[in-house]
Order: sequence, then C-alpha cells, then structure tokens
Amino acid sequence: MAKLDNYRQYIKSVLSKYGEYKPAYGEIEVQLVFDEDRNHYHLMTVGWDGYERVRGSIIHIDIKDGKIWIQHDGTEIGVANELVEMGVPKEDIVLAFHAPYRRQYTEFATA
Repeated sequence: MAKLDNYRQYIKSVLSKYGEYKPAYGEIEVQLVFDEDRNHYHLMTVGWDGYERVRGSIIHIDIKDGKIWIQHDGTEIGVANELVEMGVPKEDIVLAFHAPYRRQYTEFATA
C-alpha cells in the first residue's frame, strides 16, 4: 500500500508542477483532475483562443495493477523520466501511448 501511496504522490507532484504553467495565448484554463479512488490523473487545458475552442489532455496517467501507465505525455522532458528520477523503477512504468508490440523496445515495462 505504501508503494501505491508513493506513486500517487509522485504523479500528483509532477502534474501539479506542469499545472502551474499558463498558456501564453488565449483564455486557456489549465485543470488538474485527480481521481484517487480509481487511480486516474489528468492535466488538461480548456478554454478559447479567439474564436477557436481549445480542449485537450497534456498528461494522462493511470495506476493499474501496481504500475504507472502513462496514457499520454505532451511534455518535452518525458514524465516517465521525471518519475524515474523520483525513485520509480522503470519496470513499474508502462508507456501506454506506444502500441503493445513496440513497448518491448523501450527501457520500460511492457504491461
């Protein structure tokens, strides 16, 4: 249970850090969405840039079967790398945005 609690804290810390940035254009709100009961974590944008609607996921992470599943990573650094620096073993991180057959070629877990 301690491992799961640590992973939740690490994920919230990383997302909160990115959540402090505000886009330099439009009327865009950055939203942190934490569902600890179901282990879903999102950093999203929502708003308007002139007449154009802006809405999307910057980072989406789930915890499944004791592993961190990175569903979407819109960062340059790579959330997985930041989690490894925090102490998460690579075998506990799944780059879910890669097709299952391609995950074997990464340094991270396949599932």
